[in-house]
Amino acid sequence: MDAIVSDKPLIKAGWLRALLYLLALGIAAAGLLAGFIFALLKDKPDEAGFQALMKGNSPALMVLIFFALSLIITYVFRRWIDRRSFISLGLETGGHLRDALAGASLGLFIVASSCLISELTGHLKWMDILFDPKALFLASGTILLSAFYEELIFRGYLLTNLMESLPKWLALALSAVLFMAFHWNGSGLFPLLNALIMGLIAGIFYIYSRNLWFPVFFHFAWKFMTGPVLDFTHETTSPSLLQATVQGNENITGGTYGLEGSLMITTISLLSAVALYLILQKKINPRFQPVPDRI
Repeated sequence: MDAIVSDKPLIKAGWLRALLYLLALGIAAAGLLAGFIFALLKDKPDEAGFQALMKGNSPALMVLIFFALSLIITYVFRRWIDRRSFISLGLETGGHLRDALAGASLGLFIVASSCLISELTGHLKWMDILFDPKALFLASGTILLSAFYEELIFRGYLLTNLMESLPKWLALALSAVLFMAFHWNGSGLFPLLNALIMGLIAGIFYIYSRNLWFPVFFHFAWKFMTGPVLDFTHETTSPSLLQATVQGNENITGGTYGLEGSLMITTISLLSAVALYLILQKKINPRFQPVPDRI
């Protein structure tokens, strides 16, 4: 079912394959999103209808739709444009449990340590615990699907193809910038920087391992911790597990954007990116070999 079709891609230039892939994703996503919103708002085409759209299960349904869309388009491009197997994007599972655990641990460390430092410096105060197992389960599933399809797109397909046309460090930077642009929502500098560093961390590991499970679970842990668990800005669709108040400089606390807009997490994630790079440089062996011309 997933055998390699040919040794030569249908389109030779990797950067062109990446560009066409982005265009295909953008057109398909825009069409599906427009249809989805129209179907939900046709009875209430006003502000009340839009507010209803952002509540309940609608965000989870949108994630499920984009998950399916990304799988289909990525599979089509990988099989018939790249002429490679879909699983070769880094979806091999054998022997990569430690990578997945390492990714989740790093995401947990960055977010938890940022919160701990914020609390110790008086910028964060915990107030209450609201345990809703159903909401946490739904949130975890939604975030895992989102983390998977985003890593499949930005690391699995885009970074893989960009590295065939560009120097590895340039391909890494470009894929991270695209990842940052994907998460731009009119926010300030630090949320963009944090998205960029997050993309760099995931991409650095992918360059060395060519496997997606570290990036997927790193992404999942980061988003799960900053959202359903530690979201002291209450921007999730349901109350977070830990309730808190923040005070002080918004660059430290993240202000209305939350922890992902904080200088604290920027600093820790940047240091983590440097540390990860140095560790992987030192840990080169036959099982853990970077692609030629390592960054």
